[in-house]
Amino acid sequence: MKTFYRITLPAFLVLLILNQSFKMARPDEGMFPMSEISKLDLKKAGLRMNQDNIFNPEGISLTDALVRVGGCTGSFVSNEGLMITNHHCAFGSVQAASSPANDYITNGFLARRKEDEIVAKGLTCKITQSYEDVSALVLASANQIQDPASRLLKISENIKSIEAEENKKHPGMSCEISEMFTGKTYVLFRYQIIKDVRLVYVPQRDIGEFGGESDNWEWPRHTGDFSFLRAYVAPDGSPAEYSTNNIPYTPKKHLIVNPEGVNEGDFVFILGYPGRTFRNMPARFLRYQEKYQMPYIATLYEKQIATMKLLGKDNKDLEIRVASRIKQLANVSKNYRGKLEGFKNLNLVQQKSDEDKMMANKIQEESELNANYANLMKDIDLLYNDLDSIAIQSLWFNQIFSAGEILNAASMLIETNERIASATSDDEKDKIATAGKNKLRSILTAMHKDVDIALLSAMIKDAQAFPINQKVSALQVYFKRSRSEDEIQNILKKWWGQSRMSKPAEVYAWVGSDPVLLRKSKDPILQFVYALRDQIQQAKPQALTRQGKLNQLFAAYVDAKMKISGAQFIPDANATLRLTFGNVKGYSLQDAVQYKPITTLAGMIEKAFEGGDYTLNPIIAQLFKSKSFGRYQMKDKQDVPLAILYNTDTSGGNSGSPIMDADGKLVGVNFDRAYPATINDFAWNDRYSRSIGVDIRFVLWVTEYVAKADFLLHEMKVK
Repeated sequence: MKTFYRITLPAFLVLLILNQSFKMARPDEGMFPMSEISKLDLKKAGLRMNQDNIFNPEGISLTDALVRVGGCTGSFVSNEGLMITNHHCAFGSVQAASSPANDYITNGFLARRKEDEIVAKGLTCKITQSYEDVSALVLASANQIQDPASRLLKISENIKSIEAEENKKHPGMSCEISEMFTGKTYVLFRYQIIKDVRLVYVPQRDIGEFGGESDNWEWPRHTGDFSFLRAYVAPDGSPAEYSTNNIPYTPKKHLIVNPEGVNEGDFVFILGYPGRTFRNMPARFLRYQEKYQMPYIATLYEKQIATMKLLGKDNKDLEIRVASRIKQLANVSKNYRGKLEGFKNLNLVQQKSDEDKMMANKIQEESELNANYANLMKDIDLLYNDLDSIAIQSLWFNQIFSAGEILNAASMLIETNERIASATSDDEKDKIATAGKNKLRSILTAMHKDVDIALLSAMIKDAQAFPINQKVSALQVYFKRSRSEDEIQNILKKWWGQSRMSKPAEVYAWVGSDPVLLRKSKDPILQFVYALRDQIQQAKPQALTRQGKLNQLFAAYVDAKMKISGAQFIPDANATLRLTFGNVKGYSLQDAVQYKPITTLAGMIEKAFEGGDYTLNPIIAQLFKSKSFGRYQMKDKQDVPLAILYNTDTSGGNSGSPIMDADGKLVGVNFDRAYPATINDFAWNDRYSRSIGVDIRFVLWVTEYVAKADFLLHEMKVK
């Protein structure tokens, strides 16, 4: 079990932190939006290249080589659309292409010719083209609305309207508005879309996932977490679905690979699309995460993983089908466990509560602040008291449709038909129907009877024990007499046999049917889903009011912080393009324990004797034995560097982000954080916040010596 020092702070230090935390983050901390890069002194930090070449709104820069790949980041490494990202970012597409006969998950995939590259199902790419602050437009008529729910709906309506108008102006692009500060600041991002993404090289699982879940979120690490993809477009350069007529995309910019890598202490920086951070939120938000959301989700996912592993134990086809789902759930679960440790060891909620109390006192002391924010902290407390009272029920509803694919499909069918019925033109109806069928096809392809029944029955059984004020009414009707999980499973099995939702062809035929007639259907799955949706719908007005109030309160909370500090601070990460920088650097959190920042191939060989997740690739074993390291051998030892550790500020979504050196050259691919740094989403500190990446020298060595894919090295101009 990992432990690190508990930090306790006297009141005067808490006040110091409160004052300092409002100011622009220190140079080594922060996920900086593109608008902030020009304000940084990266030369002083160690950058050698021209800082304007990182981001240049008037010309071509490194940001033009960055790609958002699904929920990850990638970067172009050739002028023929070749991209590098993480093995785990391509994992879902590899699973979709795999079968017992072609087990690409275990054996990897390599296309030696472009015509052999296969579709990376489920992956699209987005390339940031421009951005524009549209806060005034989003909030134009909303700020005059007194009712919180109506105000929130107006903001949503304005966002949709602006996005629709921008998408008409820019065909072939995706224009999306991102909230930078809740209820306060909104930025429109314009993205070029790549719809045809293909697998080029994904290493074997014993390389790309060496250490498995045992090493996930851990350091030292010896995982070759990388893969190569390629972007394709229509012959005229426009975005297009997969076609043999498509051609490789030519990016405006691609990264230069530095086969020399980096050393301890070297300056590095990262560009990418970090998911979500919550550093600007009040203590009650953090308390809800620590007390309810994280323990509930972590425990639920651990149970679901155990169930799916058991079901797939002697069934290779099922094992392949659930592999990506297990990997995703395990990643979240361990991340949440790490965060929970961080909350406890840092006493973070109490620290944040002390800050909020001091801010409340400051508001009471100053008349100008008091006039605008007198009840701010009290109102936040009241709303979270309300949220706490229904926490478990809310979390259950958030998970029930993802637990059962058949329920998800039924809900999607209902929603699609309702949208078709409300559409005003035949063209709009056709577009909704096509999109709905595509989503249904994706859900139904992943659906498996045994998995659905096992996961759903467990969740239904758990919900039957909820307190009276959090009961799920649908269960009182459909499962009232079912006292055991076996009885629940028997009902679900019966429903599965009776329901059209278990028959994909019949589901597709149902798309476009009258919602009123659909509602009257005797289909048991549909009726159960309608009952669940009805309870959600009944609670919706209250939920919208609560969400609308929080939207206003969070905006006021940020405003109050800025006024008290007299300074601006950077917005939380929100899946938009950001920069972070630091140095290759180890860390120490325990007495006499020092973690060095570079691991090597020798460490992988040592770990391989532990068994379990540490299966050693036989080709790597032979290459190590013969010391076949080529130009990737380290200068001071017969070994190959494998993973690197650095103190940049990253979060989910930075998976696959390029790690660049002082000259802007690619030296690694980010894939993880050290376990203590899982708390980064709520608090960053140079003492324990470390990110992990695969060293580019290991990537190139595996590509050349294990895959013998010299053609990729030639394409990247490193050989």
